[in-house]
Amino acid sequence: MVNNEDDLLQSFMAYLRNERHYSKMTLKSYRTDLLEAKRFWQDNGGFKGWQDVDRRDVEIFLQNLAQKKSARTTQARKMSSLRSFYRFLTKRKLVNYNPTQTTVLRTKNHKLPQFFYAPEIKQVFASLKGSDPLTRRNLAMFELFYTTGMRVSEVSGLKTDQIDLNLKIILVHGKGNTDRYVAFDDETKVALTGYLNESRKKLLANQDDHNYVFLNKQGKNLTSRGIEYIMQRVFNGAGISGKVHPHELRHSFATAMLNNGADLRSVQELLGHVNLSTTQIYTHVTMKHLQNNYQKYFPRNNEKDEAKK
Repeated sequence: MVNNEDDLLQSFMAYLRNERHYSKMTLKSYRTDLLEAKRFWQDNGGFKGWQDVDRRDVEIFLQNLAQKKSARTTQARKMSSLRSFYRFLTKRKLVNYNPTQTTVLRTKNHKLPQFFYAPEIKQVFASLKGSDPLTRRNLAMFELFYTTGMRVSEVSGLKTDQIDLNLKIILVHGKGNTDRYVAFDDETKVALTGYLNESRKKLLANQDDHNYVFLNKQGKNLTSRGIEYIMQRVFNGAGISGKVHPHELRHSFATAMLNNGADLRSVQELLGHVNLSTTQIYTHVTMKHLQNNYQKYFPRNNEKDEAKK
């Protein structure tokens, strides 16, 4: 029986760990966010208990974050932590009231996902034409990112038995212990086959084989951070300036699919989004792309530009 404030929080953390199978870093993030809110309420009028927090308390906490000029992403994450916590408590009947249910975080100046245009992707792939093991690995890895929309954690944890080269599909073990299938094209198949048949064996050398697809120079599993480092070096070396991140390849996949006529539900399934609203952010990206093309190519707009000259 849950009978005190620590028990409420511990019960929620146990749920995230044992039922949702969240990582240690994600669990730490949830706990930090919730304890920060609790401390704020304690310092500003007292904190009687999680069950006594009301909508106004949540709004004041969010206002405080805004006044401290916390990043919009930080505000959204903390609100998400509170919302998930109270949704859990109300479903388990541990509290009678969900103070986050009608609280909305304003999304003014919401940052759109960054993505690469097709010529930029081709530019990167063209730079990876060597036959050495690391170049073949990088080509296979970035082809896979771009043609499947997989998360960096999913690519890092990918094992050889999850790939069916004949059917050109991958069984992806996604967030929250959920599985989905993604497809890949012939070019990606060629890159993967060349890497798996030749280069991976050379990278593995005498190391024990734990069946991870992408290996580092020491023959060990390539971590998410290692992939980020490699991408930065490869993309900058190919002439793509600035800071880059594997998630931008996921954005590029989703944007390309929608720009070429895919329906939102299909893209949601391929990306592994639980809610369609998460996928809908890409419609804003494609709409912006559409508007830019309209301004650039519609005849009357061109006539206006000519008249200004």
